Amino acid sequence: MSPTDNGHVAGFEAPIHASLGQAILLGGAPRGIAIVNGTIAAAMGLGLQQWLVGIAIWAIGHSIAVFAARRDPDFVPVLLRHLRQKGYLAC
Repeated sequence: MSPTDNGHVAGFEAPIHASLGQAILLGGAPRGIAIVNGTIAAAMGLGLQQWLVGIAIWAIGHSIAVFAARRDPDFVPVLLRHLRQKGYLAC
């Protein structure tokens, strides 16, 4: 078999849906971070009866997560990998 004009071999390519390669976002923030942030804010607002503190925690936390996700939607796995790595050249 000879390659076609675009470098692919005929019969050996399959279309992949774009959603398989994109991060799962909830309101613009990564899904896991949004759920944890909402749970902590709800615990503060409902459990401790500190409504304003709960709303402030949610708004600030969600805004930071959305800002970070705009720069890199996969920032959470990258951050976790960074925290696990040891500093070999640390002073």
